Amino acid sequence: MAAATGLDWPSICHRAGMAAQAALDRFRTTAQRSQPLGRGEGGDMTLAIDRAAEDAIVAELEATGAGLTLVSEERGELPLCGGGPVHVVVDPVDGSLNAKRGLAPYAVSIAVASGRTMGDVVFGYVRELTGGEEFTARAGQGAHLDGERLRPLAPDARLEILGVESAHPWLVAAAADALAETLADRLRMPGSLAIGLCYVAAGRFDAMLSLRAARSVDVAAGQLIAREAGASIAFPDVGPDPLAAGLDLGMRSRCLAGATPELLERVLAAAGAVEG
Repeated sequence: MAAATGLDWPSICHRAGMAAQAALDRFRTTAQRSQPLGRGEGGDMTLAIDRAAEDAIVAELEATGAGLTLVSEERGELPLCGGGPVHVVVDPVDGSLNAKRGLAPYAVSIAVASGRTMGDVVFGYVRELTGGEEFTARAGQGAHLDGERLRPLAPDARLEILGVESAHPWLVAAAADALAETLADRLRMPGSLAIGLCYVAAGRFDAMLSLRAARSVDVAAGQLIAREAGASIAFPDVGPDPLAAGLDLGMRSRCLAGATPELLERVLAAAGAVEG
Protein backbone atom coordinates (compact mmCIF):
# COMPACT_ATOMS: atom_id res chain seq x y z
CA MET A 1 0.00 0.00 0.00
CA ALA A 2 2.90 2.34 0.72
CA ALA A 3 3.91 2.52 -2.94
CA ALA A 4 0.31 3.23 -4.02
CA THR A 5 0.03 6.19 -1.68
CA GLY A 6 3.64 7.35 -1.91
CA LEU A 7 3.85 7.87 -5.66
CA ASP A 8 2.33 10.85 -7.44
CA TRP A 9 -0.21 8.82 -9.39
CA PRO A 10 -2.10 11.78 -10.90
CA SER A 11 1.13 13.00 -12.52
CA ILE A 12 2.28 9.52 -13.52
CA CYS A 13 -1.06 8.70 -15.14
CA HIS A 14 -1.23 12.09 -16.87
CA ARG A 15 2.19 11.51 -18.40
CA ALA A 16 1.17 7.98 -19.40
CA GLY A 17 -2.04 9.27 -20.99
CA MET A 18 -0.20 11.95 -22.92
CA ALA A 19 2.40 9.42 -24.07
CA ALA A 20 -0.33 7.06 -25.27
CA GLN A 21 -2.02 9.89 -27.14
CA ALA A 22 1.26 10.84 -28.84
CA ALA A 23 1.82 7.20 -29.79
CA LEU A 24 -1.61 6.96 -31.40
CA ASP A 25 -1.14 10.24 -33.25
CA ARG A 26 1.60 8.58 -35.30
CA PHE A 27 -1.03 6.37 -36.94
CA ARG A 28 -2.92 8.65 -39.28
CA THR A 29 -5.10 6.25 -41.30
CA THR A 30 -7.51 3.44 -40.52
CA ALA A 31 -5.28 0.99 -42.40
CA GLN A 32 -2.31 1.90 -40.19
CA ARG A 33 -4.34 1.81 -36.99
CA SER A 34 -6.00 -1.55 -37.66
CA GLN A 35 -2.87 -3.61 -38.45
CA PRO A 36 -3.33 -6.89 -36.48
CA LEU A 37 -0.45 -8.11 -34.30
CA GLY A 38 -1.94 -11.29 -32.81
CA ARG A 39 -4.08 -12.08 -29.77
CA GLY A 40 -3.42 -10.23 -26.53
CA GLU A 41 -3.60 -11.89 -23.13
CA GLY A 42 -7.13 -10.51 -22.69
CA GLY A 43 -8.29 -12.55 -25.68
CA ASP A 44 -8.94 -9.77 -28.20
CA MET A 45 -6.92 -9.09 -31.33
CA THR A 46 -4.06 -6.70 -30.58
CA LEU A 47 -3.92 -3.85 -33.09
CA ALA A 48 -0.93 -1.66 -33.88
CA ILE A 49 -2.47 1.18 -31.88
CA ASP A 50 -3.03 -1.07 -28.84
CA ARG A 51 0.62 -2.13 -28.81
CA ALA A 52 1.93 1.39 -29.35
CA ALA A 53 -0.22 2.90 -26.61
CA GLU A 54 0.59 0.13 -24.14
CA ASP A 55 4.33 0.39 -24.81
CA ALA A 56 4.16 4.12 -24.07
CA ILE A 57 2.24 3.57 -20.82
CA VAL A 58 4.52 0.78 -19.59
CA ALA A 59 7.57 2.94 -20.27
CA GLU A 60 6.13 5.64 -18.00
CA LEU A 61 5.38 3.09 -15.27
CA GLU A 62 8.87 1.62 -15.47
CA ALA A 63 10.36 5.11 -15.30
CA THR A 64 9.03 5.40 -11.72
CA GLY A 65 11.43 2.66 -10.64
CA ALA A 66 8.78 1.30 -8.28
CA GLY A 67 8.05 -2.42 -7.99
CA LEU A 68 4.56 -2.90 -9.47
CA THR A 69 2.37 -5.69 -10.83
CA LEU A 70 0.95 -4.83 -14.24
CA VAL A 71 -2.43 -6.21 -15.29
CA SER A 72 -2.83 -5.36 -18.96
CA GLU A 73 -5.13 -6.30 -21.80
CA GLU A 74 -2.18 -7.03 -24.08
CA ARG A 75 0.64 -8.27 -21.82
CA GLY A 76 -1.42 -9.99 -19.14
CA GLU A 77 -0.14 -9.97 -15.54
CA LEU A 78 3.57 -9.45 -15.05
CA PRO A 79 5.98 -7.71 -12.67
CA LEU A 80 7.52 -4.33 -13.43
CA CYS A 81 10.79 -3.32 -11.77
CA GLY A 82 10.81 -6.53 -9.76
CA GLY A 83 7.08 -6.58 -9.02
CA GLY A 84 5.17 -5.75 -5.88
CA PRO A 85 1.77 -5.75 -4.18
CA VAL A 86 0.56 -2.61 -5.96
CA HIS A 87 -1.44 -3.59 -9.05
CA VAL A 88 -1.73 -1.23 -12.03
CA VAL A 89 -4.61 -2.27 -14.29
CA VAL A 90 -4.26 -0.87 -17.80
CA ASP A 91 -6.43 -0.77 -20.89
CA PRO A 92 -4.28 1.22 -23.34
CA VAL A 93 -7.15 1.84 -25.77
CA ASP A 94 -10.64 1.24 -24.42
CA GLY A 95 -12.87 1.53 -27.47
CA SER A 96 -10.40 0.03 -29.96
CA LEU A 97 -13.01 -0.27 -32.71
CA ASN A 98 -13.69 3.46 -32.49
CA ALA A 99 -9.96 4.18 -32.33
CA LYS A 100 -9.03 2.20 -35.42
CA ARG A 101 -11.77 3.98 -37.40
CA GLY A 102 -10.90 7.42 -36.04
CA LEU A 103 -14.28 7.78 -34.30
CA ALA A 104 -14.86 9.30 -30.86
CA PRO A 105 -14.72 8.30 -28.08
CA TYR A 106 -11.86 6.05 -27.01
CA ALA A 107 -9.72 6.23 -23.93
CA VAL A 108 -6.74 5.22 -21.85
CA SER A 109 -7.84 3.56 -18.59
CA ILE A 110 -5.44 3.12 -15.65
CA ALA A 111 -6.38 1.88 -12.17
CA VAL A 112 -3.95 1.67 -9.24
CA ALA A 113 -4.84 -0.86 -6.54
CA SER A 114 -3.39 -2.00 -3.23
CA GLY A 115 -4.70 -5.53 -3.81
CA ARG A 116 -6.52 -7.75 -6.25
CA THR A 117 -10.15 -6.57 -6.15
CA MET A 118 -12.21 -3.61 -7.33
CA GLY A 119 -12.51 -2.51 -3.71
CA ASP A 120 -8.72 -2.23 -3.54
CA VAL A 121 -8.53 0.39 -6.30
CA VAL A 122 -7.16 3.58 -4.76
CA PHE A 123 -6.75 5.73 -7.87
CA GLY A 124 -8.52 5.76 -11.21
CA TYR A 125 -7.60 7.63 -14.38
CA VAL A 126 -9.43 7.76 -17.72
CA ARG A 127 -8.26 10.03 -20.54
CA GLU A 128 -10.57 10.44 -23.52
CA LEU A 129 -8.11 10.50 -26.40
CA THR A 130 -10.03 12.53 -28.99
CA GLY A 131 -10.95 15.50 -26.80
CA GLY A 132 -8.34 15.21 -24.05
CA GLU A 133 -10.74 15.16 -21.09
CA GLU A 134 -9.24 13.57 -17.98
CA PHE A 135 -11.42 11.86 -15.37
CA THR A 136 -9.72 10.99 -12.09
CA ALA A 137 -10.67 9.71 -8.65
CA ARG A 138 -8.86 8.89 -5.44
CA ALA A 139 -10.61 6.56 -3.01
CA GLY A 140 -12.44 8.56 -0.38
CA GLN A 141 -11.60 11.91 -1.99
CA GLY A 142 -14.16 12.23 -4.77
CA ALA A 143 -14.01 12.24 -8.57
CA HIS A 144 -12.83 15.03 -10.84
CA LEU A 145 -13.05 16.07 -14.48
CA ASP A 146 -10.04 18.12 -15.57
CA GLY A 147 -9.45 18.98 -11.92
CA GLU A 148 -13.02 20.08 -11.15
CA ARG A 149 -14.96 18.08 -8.55
CA LEU A 150 -17.86 16.03 -9.89
CA ARG A 151 -20.88 16.34 -7.62
CA PRO A 152 -23.58 13.68 -7.19
CA LEU A 153 -26.77 14.33 -9.12
CA ALA A 154 -29.91 15.22 -7.19
CA PRO A 155 -32.16 12.16 -6.76
CA ASP A 156 -34.44 11.84 -9.76
CA ALA A 157 -36.45 8.82 -10.86
CA ARG A 158 -36.29 9.88 -14.49
CA LEU A 159 -33.99 7.89 -16.76
CA GLU A 160 -33.43 10.38 -19.53
CA ILE A 161 -30.28 8.91 -21.11
CA LEU A 162 -29.18 5.28 -20.78
CA GLY A 163 -25.75 4.27 -22.05
CA VAL A 164 -25.50 0.80 -23.63
CA GLU A 165 -22.49 -1.44 -24.38
CA SER A 166 -21.96 -3.48 -26.51
CA ALA A 167 -23.79 -2.30 -29.59
CA HIS A 168 -23.66 -5.62 -31.46
CA PRO A 169 -26.95 -5.80 -33.39
CA TRP A 170 -27.89 -9.26 -32.10
CA LEU A 171 -27.32 -8.25 -28.48
CA VAL A 172 -29.34 -5.07 -28.89
CA ALA A 173 -32.15 -6.94 -30.64
CA ALA A 174 -32.28 -9.59 -27.90
CA ALA A 175 -32.36 -6.90 -25.22
CA ALA A 176 -34.86 -4.60 -26.95
CA ASP A 177 -37.86 -5.40 -24.76
CA ALA A 178 -35.83 -5.20 -21.54
CA LEU A 179 -34.32 -1.87 -22.59
CA ALA A 180 -37.79 -0.53 -23.31
CA GLU A 181 -38.92 -1.61 -19.83
CA THR A 182 -36.33 0.73 -18.26
CA LEU A 183 -38.50 3.62 -19.55
CA ALA A 184 -35.37 5.43 -20.71
CA ASP A 185 -36.06 8.42 -22.92
CA ARG A 186 -33.02 7.79 -25.13
CA LEU A 187 -30.18 5.31 -25.61
CA ARG A 188 -26.57 6.25 -26.32
CA MET A 189 -23.84 3.78 -27.35
CA PRO A 190 -20.40 5.38 -27.01
CA GLY A 191 -18.34 2.25 -27.68
CA SER A 192 -16.17 2.45 -24.55
CA LEU A 193 -17.05 1.04 -21.13
CA ALA A 194 -14.56 3.29 -19.36
CA ILE A 195 -16.11 6.35 -20.97
CA GLY A 196 -19.64 5.12 -20.23
CA LEU A 197 -18.83 4.87 -16.51
CA CYS A 198 -17.24 8.33 -16.56
CA TYR A 199 -20.31 9.73 -18.29
CA VAL A 200 -22.44 8.44 -15.42
CA ALA A 201 -20.00 10.11 -13.01
CA ALA A 202 -20.28 13.40 -14.91
CA GLY A 203 -24.09 13.32 -15.14
CA ARG A 204 -24.05 12.86 -18.92
CA PHE A 205 -25.68 9.43 -18.58
CA ASP A 206 -28.23 8.68 -15.87
CA ALA A 207 -27.27 5.00 -16.04
CA MET A 208 -25.37 2.55 -18.19
CA LEU A 209 -25.25 -1.19 -18.72
CA SER A 210 -23.20 -3.63 -20.75
CA LEU A 211 -25.01 -6.36 -22.64
CA ARG A 212 -22.02 -8.69 -22.61
CA ALA A 213 -19.35 -9.45 -20.04
CA ALA A 214 -16.65 -6.86 -19.42
CA ARG A 215 -13.10 -7.49 -18.25
CA SER A 216 -11.34 -5.91 -15.30
CA VAL A 217 -9.16 -3.75 -17.55
CA ASP A 218 -12.26 -2.17 -19.12
CA VAL A 219 -13.85 -1.02 -15.88
CA ALA A 220 -11.37 -0.92 -12.98
CA ALA A 221 -10.67 2.80 -13.23
CA GLY A 222 -14.14 3.87 -14.36
CA GLN A 223 -15.95 2.07 -11.55
CA LEU A 224 -13.97 4.00 -8.92
CA ILE A 225 -14.58 7.30 -10.72
CA ALA A 226 -18.31 6.58 -10.87
CA ARG A 227 -18.51 5.49 -7.22
CA GLU A 228 -16.55 8.50 -6.02
CA ALA A 229 -19.01 10.74 -7.91
CA GLY A 230 -21.89 9.15 -5.97
CA ALA A 231 -23.02 6.53 -8.48
CA SER A 232 -23.89 2.91 -7.68
CA ILE A 233 -22.17 0.01 -9.46
CA ALA A 234 -22.95 -3.67 -10.02
CA PHE A 235 -21.14 -6.65 -11.54
CA PRO A 236 -24.08 -9.09 -11.49
CA ASP A 237 -22.24 -12.05 -13.00
CA VAL A 238 -19.65 -12.32 -10.20
CA GLY A 239 -21.84 -11.80 -7.14
CA PRO A 240 -23.75 -9.24 -5.10
CA ASP A 241 -20.71 -7.30 -3.84
CA PRO A 242 -19.19 -5.24 -6.69
CA LEU A 243 -16.11 -4.45 -4.64
CA ALA A 244 -15.24 -8.15 -4.42
CA ALA A 245 -14.91 -8.48 -8.22
CA GLY A 246 -11.37 -9.40 -9.19
CA LEU A 247 -8.81 -7.33 -11.08
CA ASP A 248 -7.33 -10.34 -12.88
CA LEU A 249 -7.97 -10.92 -16.57
CA GLY A 250 -10.19 -13.88 -15.72
CA MET A 251 -12.88 -11.56 -14.33
CA ARG A 252 -15.89 -11.50 -16.64
CA SER A 253 -19.12 -9.72 -15.80
CA ARG A 254 -21.55 -7.30 -17.26
CA CYS A 255 -21.10 -3.87 -15.70
CA LEU A 256 -24.01 -1.65 -14.65
CA ALA A 257 -24.06 1.81 -13.12
CA GLY A 258 -26.74 4.22 -11.99
CA ALA A 259 -26.46 7.80 -10.81
CA THR A 260 -28.72 6.75 -7.91
CA PRO A 261 -29.43 3.36 -6.29
CA GLU A 262 -32.95 3.48 -7.73
CA LEU A 263 -31.66 3.91 -11.28
CA LEU A 264 -29.20 1.07 -10.77
CA GLU A 265 -32.07 -1.18 -9.65
CA ARG A 266 -33.94 -0.32 -12.82
CA VAL A 267 -31.09 -1.33 -15.10
CA LEU A 268 -30.40 -4.42 -12.96
CA ALA A 269 -33.97 -5.52 -13.65
CA ALA A 270 -33.31 -5.07 -17.38
CA ALA A 271 -30.09 -7.08 -17.15
CA GLY A 272 -31.94 -9.87 -15.33
CA ALA A 273 -34.57 -9.97 -18.05
CA VAL A 274 -31.94 -10.26 -20.76
CA GLU A 275 -30.16 -13.01 -18.86
CA GLY A 276 -33.36 -14.94 -18.54
